[in-house]
Amino acid sequence: MPHNVDSRIESSIKQLPPALIVGGDIGSLSIARSLGAAGIQVYAINRPQADVRYSRFCKWIDLPEAVGGGTESWAAYLLGAESEHLRGAVLLAGSDAAIELIAVHRQSLSEKFTLDLSNPSAQLCMLDKLSTYRAAQAAGVPTPKFWVADTREQIEKLSTELVFPLILKPIIGHTFSRKFNGHYTVANNLDELLGAFDKVSGAGIQTFLVELIPGPDDKLCSYYTYLDEKGNNLIDFTKRVIRRYPINMGGSTYHITDHVPDIQALALALFRQVGLLGVGNVEFKMDDRDGKLKLIECNARFTAADCLLVASGLNLPLFVYDRLTGRAHAEPPPRYRMGMRLWKPIADCAAYRELNRMGLLTFSAWIRSIMHPQVLPVFRWNDPLPSIRGSARVVRYAWSRLRIMKRGAKLSREPQLLASPTTGASDIHTQSVPTIDLPRQEASGRLS
Repeated sequence: MPHNVDSRIESSIKQLPPALIVGGDIGSLSIARSLGAAGIQVYAINRPQADVRYSRFCKWIDLPEAVGGGTESWAAYLLGAESEHLRGAVLLAGSDAAIELIAVHRQSLSEKFTLDLSNPSAQLCMLDKLSTYRAAQAAGVPTPKFWVADTREQIEKLSTELVFPLILKPIIGHTFSRKFNGHYTVANNLDELLGAFDKVSGAGIQTFLVELIPGPDDKLCSYYTYLDEKGNNLIDFTKRVIRRYPINMGGSTYHITDHVPDIQALALALFRQVGLLGVGNVEFKMDDRDGKLKLIECNARFTAADCLLVASGLNLPLFVYDRLTGRAHAEPPPRYRMGMRLWKPIADCAAYRELNRMGLLTFSAWIRSIMHPQVLPVFRWNDPLPSIRGSARVVRYAWSRLRIMKRGAKLSREPQLLASPTTGASDIHTQSVPTIDLPRQEASGRLS
C-alpha cells in the first residue's frame, strides 16, 4: 500500500473522537472490544472490579468508588474539569445507573460530549419497572399478573389474590443491587413474601409484586433494535435463552440467536408507547397456559449479550458510534447469523447439574447441546487479561466462601437473593444460589 494511503488512514483514525463507556458489566467489555478493534480510542469509568478495566482495548479512568455503589464520582468526573481532555467524546451507557445519570444530566453532558439519540423520559420510564408494566398494559402488550403494595398490611389484604411463587421486584433495579446480591427476590408463600418485604423495604427500596411465569427457561426470548428520530426500527435481532442458573430465577448461562415469531410487534408497541429512541431491548417469556409472550424486562441500553450480537454480524456499538459521528457507512447489516451461541461454561455446568438432579437433562443431552462453536462472554485469545483477572476473583471468592462455611455461617433462603455476578469471572460465575443473607456492603467486607 502506498505511503500516502497509509498516512491518510492513520490520520483518519487519529481524527476519530474517542468513546467513553460509563458503567456496565460484560456488555461494556464487548463495547470496548468492538470499538477498539475499529481503531477508536476507548475510555471507561466503572466499578473498580469491572472486566473492562483489564482490556487492552480500553484506557481505564480510575475514580474513587462511591459509598453504597452510587454514581456520584462518575457524575463529578463527567461534569467537572478532569474530563475536559475528552470533550467531544461519544458517551455510551453500559448500565441502568449510567442511563439514569445521563438522562438526569443530559443538558449539561450534551455541551461536552456526543450523546446517543434518546428520549430521557422514555429511558427513565424503562428504568422504572412498574411504569414499564403499566405502559405495556396501555400498549396492549401482555404482562404477568402484578400487584402494587407499599406496606405489609396491603400485602396481607392481597393474600387471597396472590399466586405463588412470585417475585418481589424492585421498581428501580439498580437501587436493589447496590444493597443486596442480585436483582430481585422470589417468594414461595406468604410468610416468605412478608419476610422478604420487611427486609427490602427496611432498606428503603420500593417494590411491587409480579407473578412468576411457569415453564422452563427456554421459553425466554429477547428482541433488540435501534429506533431512529422518527421511531423507525433500523435493526431487528432476536435470540432465545437455552438455560439459566438457578433455573427459573438466575442469570442466563446459554443463549442462541433465532427467529422468534410475534416478538417484534409486541416490542415495538411497547417502545412506541413510551416514545423510546436509540437502543432498545426487551425480554419476554412464552406462557404456555395461554400461548402468549409476556413481558419480563426492558433495557434502553447495551446489554450483557452484546458480544453475541457482534459475533452474529450485528456490531451494535460500532453502528451507534458511526451514526453519531456521521461516518458514511453507518448502516445496519440487512441480516444476522442464526444459530450463534453464547455460553458461560461453568455456570452452565451448574445449570446442567441442577436440571440433572431434577431428572430434566441427561449428561449426554447436555453434551450434545454444547457441541457447537461457542461465543464466550469474556475470554478472547487477543484480549485474555479480563478473563484471567476474573478467574482469579472466582478462586478468591470460592476460598472465602469455604472459610465462611467452615466458621459455621448460616446460609439463608429468605429472601432468595441471587449471588452477584461481580464476584467472579463472567465466563465462569453468573448468578448463583442464594448466599449469605447480608446486604451487599457487609457481605463484601466478609468475603474479601
